[in-house]
Amino acid sequence: MEQKSIHRTMEYRRMKSAKEMRHQLITFILMIFFTIIAFVSVAYHDLFPAKFVVPFILLLATIQVIFQLYYFMHASHKGHEMPMLFMYSGVFAAFLTILAFLTIVWW
Repeated sequence: MEQKSIHRTMEYRRMKSAKEMRHQLITFILMIFFTIIAFVSVAYHDLFPAKFVVPFILLLATIQVIFQLYYFMHASHKGHEMPMLFMYSGVFAAFLTILAFLTIVWW
C-alpha cells in the first residue's frame, strides 16, 4: 500500500518536472526568436523606420522580462507572492517617477 503511494508521488513529480521543463524550453525558444526579430528589425533599418523600431524593441524587451520573471526565476510558483509584490511595487514606483519627470519636462 505504501509502495503504491510512493510510486504515485514519484510519478506525479516526474510529470510535473517534465511539464515545467517543457515550459522552460518553449520560453527559451521564444526568447531566442524575439531576440532574432529585434536584431532583424535593427539590421534592416531601410525597411523599418526608427519610430517603429524603438517601441517595437521595447515591447519585445518587456515580453522577455516577463518570461524571465515567470519561467526562469520561478515567480509563478507558490510562496513567491511577497517578492512579486515588492517587484510590482518597484515597477509602479519607477513608472510614477518616469511619468513625473516626463510631465515636468513637457509641461
